[in-house]
Amino acid sequence: MSINKESAVAANLQIGPTTLGMVRIYIEAEGIEMPLDFDPEEAEEIAEELRAAAERARTMSAPPDTPKKRR
Repeated sequence: MSINKESAVAANLQIGPTTLGMVRIYIEAEGIEMPLDFDPEEAEEIAEELRAAAERARTMSAPPDTPKKRR
């Protein structure tokens, strides 16, 4: 499945620290439970990628005459 293809699958997403000092992204969907653990540095890299993708998505969805927001 392409990252740009829509899906009808609904999922729950939880993010938080574990007692072992990891950051867990927990995904639950249609009988699937998927805990993904990352060390704090990896989690920060993921957060940076999410922020960058959100900024790109903002510029892609903004009308042509709308000034782009900078953070």
